[in-house]
Amino acid sequence: MKRINNIFRGVLVLLFCTVALSVSAQHKTAAIGEDKKESVDIKSLIFSHIGDTYEWHITKIGNTDLKIVLPIIVYSKTSGWNVFSYSRIEEKGSSYKGFTIAPDGAPHEGKVVEKVGNDYVRPWDFSITKVTLALFINGLLLVLVVLGVAQWYRKHPDGKATPKGFVGFMEMFIMMVNDDIIKDSMGANYRKFSPYLLTAFFYIFFSNFMGLVPFFPFGVTVTGNSAITLILALFTFIITNVTGSKAYWKDIFWPDVPMWLKIPPIIPFVEFFSIFTKPFALMARLFGNMLAGHMGMLVLTSLIFITVSISPVLCGSMTLISVLFNIFMLLLEVLIAFLQAYIFTMLSATFIGMSQEGKKEAELAK
Repeated sequence: MKRINNIFRGVLVLLFCTVALSVSAQHKTAAIGEDKKESVDIKSLIFSHIGDTYEWHITKIGNTDLKIVLPIIVYSKTSGWNVFSYSRIEEKGSSYKGFTIAPDGAPHEGKVVEKVGNDYVRPWDFSITKVTLALFINGLLLVLVVLGVAQWYRKHPDGKATPKGFVGFMEMFIMMVNDDIIKDSMGANYRKFSPYLLTAFFYIFFSNFMGLVPFFPFGVTVTGNSAITLILALFTFIITNVTGSKAYWKDIFWPDVPMWLKIPPIIPFVEFFSIFTKPFALMARLFGNMLAGHMGMLVLTSLIFITVSISPVLCGSMTLISVLFNIFMLLLEVLIAFLQAYIFTMLSATFIGMSQEGKKEAELAK
């Protein structure tokens, strides 16, 4: 009975998240819904949710937009460092100290540009954007979770007490990742790289999951940004190649294949090229799956507003269908959030493990 109650509560939470997502999309299209003759700009609606901006729109209360305006931090070759609020250049066509937002259709659309003569130049942009802020929030919450679990073990150093509740769940989760993913993919020489791989797994999983919660301070899928997944893949790339053994590099530049495949260097070229394709695959897989899932849910929600001007009956039917499909998509996205973290960690462990060929276990355990 208790298990059934837990399942029922979980379904209610998922339903609430789906309805909240629909309401969030409705705020974006409220003005359009009032004018039935105007079509819904689905492209603008979707990309306003998944795109990176210099503000974080939370909700709309009446005619007032509740949002966080973020700081612009840019370095210009002509004026040096400049720090100011996005509100100074938020309105279309407005500028501050020569800086403005590139209009639609222009190069660097939606980004801060500087007017130099008759041209607009992109400065070095170090601004705190919506994705950047979400990145910090997710990282801070993950650190708090990990430190909270670690605090329990500090209070029970003898190891006699058995963790329960959330701490017990986290212990089971961490051991599963460490033993079933990292250890199985790398073999006996896994201890040296476990801290990085565990960190990568839980940060990706935590960020993926937080992106499914449709209200502030969540709702931003940071792994749906290619810059984030690029940095994660770059860490794996650096660790793999910097710690690679002599046997690893020998297999790349002088593999055990017939001489006619070595000279000309057909196989060595392919092997060297694969050094870069492996991390690129890590980046593209994580980025593509998370972005596509989020866009799919937004498209399903947009069906409500597409049909609102056609027929009340059709709109009511599509609302029900959209909510049901969004519940299904949300359940699927929870699974994908775990699977993408699993796959990224497993492949990273495999790539790093392959680069350790020939090294002694005692050397790696240092």
